[in-house]
Amino acid sequence: MHLKKTATLLVLAMCVTAAGCKQQGGTEAKKEGGVVLAEVNGSTITDQDFYKEQESLPPYLKPMTETPEGKKEMLDTMVVRELILQQAKKDGIDKSEAVAAKLEDLKKRVIVEAYLKKKVEESANISDADLQAFYKKNQDKFTTGEQIRASHILVKTEAEAKAIQKQLQEGASFEELAKKHSIDGAAPKGGDLGWFGKGSMLPEFEKVAFGLKEGETSGIVPTKFGFHIVKLTGKRAAGPRSFEEVKDQIKEAMIPEKQQETFKKLKEELKKDAKLSIKEDALQGLKSQAPAPGTAPAEPKQ
Repeated sequence: MHLKKTATLLVLAMCVTAAGCKQQGGTEAKKEGGVVLAEVNGSTITDQDFYKEQESLPPYLKPMTETPEGKKEMLDTMVVRELILQQAKKDGIDKSEAVAAKLEDLKKRVIVEAYLKKKVEESANISDADLQAFYKKNQDKFTTGEQIRASHILVKTEAEAKAIQKQLQEGASFEELAKKHSIDGAAPKGGDLGWFGKGSMLPEFEKVAFGLKEGETSGIVPTKFGFHIVKLTGKRAAGPRSFEEVKDQIKEAMIPEKQQETFKKLKEELKKDAKLSIKEDALQGLKSQAPAPGTAPAEPKQ
């Protein structure tokens, strides 16, 4: 119970520090921003807001928001956060000097980050030759066991699952039905769960998924989360992955180093063309803002 409570508090903390809710009327939000989950004094929280919040959570916390209790907990947190935001605006907190200073600082940081992102994307190009060289040098790292890629539709009741199964048999799109009816975080992606190996999913789900042929759809699979309908969309045999399979993965691994190189070069170029005057004496004279570990704060001079 203690671990569960701690994890719930972590989710609440993540939610409270994330972005605010949409400020628009109910009808408009349903039309443009998704299905309305809650109305808070004229503001709305939609399913798209919920999914966005869910995506911002670390992977180890996301499963908590897949259960009915977890979803309710997170929506309640989003509602409370919106109420706090509204009350803060009523009290004029949003117009205080402290908030204005922080917003100005945040604005500068966002502009700098956007500029650096643009320059990195323009300059940090990684060629196929670079990727191939990395692959050959690290080929032993790209060996895995058997993997499959699957999508699923998860609903609360068997009756719902049977109704969806009937629609699938009549030719309805699996992906569209997943987006419309599935109650888990994969719904916006048409139910796609990506690639996974054995031991990653619930045993009953995994047994069915690994037993399907590529393109085949399962019957109804009950688990502790609800009732699933599974579609197998890809299979990989155990062994080394081909270059094409891991090309994107290699690129992701190489990007940070390229970014560092680009930033270093950009920094040198900007400094070279700027009129700079670093005041070393003033820098050395800066007072420490915090006492050294194990020492007491200095007494103020009289």
